[in-house]
Amino acid sequence: MDTAMVVDLARQALWITMIVSAPLLGVALAVGLFIGIIQAATSINEMTLSFIPKLIALGVALLIFGSWQLVTLVEFTRSIFLRIPALFN
Repeated sequence: MDTAMVVDLARQALWITMIVSAPLLGVALAVGLFIGIIQAATSINEMTLSFIPKLIALGVALLIFGSWQLVTLVEFTRSIFLRIPALFN
């Protein structure tokens, strides 16, 4: 196992992490921004007002994107396991 292989594996792991987490983080950002604008416009400073809609939106986003995220992570894990024989040559 050489340095280039380790760097490539780390790069792929970071890229997969970013790709898999992006939909949920984007939904959380959009809902948080929308609720923040509503709170600023109405001067309502209730903490649960921002938490509950964000939690519901993340649940819906997980239902929508969850299977794709799982398939992506399984493919990445499978590619890591397929690399194991080449590591010790």
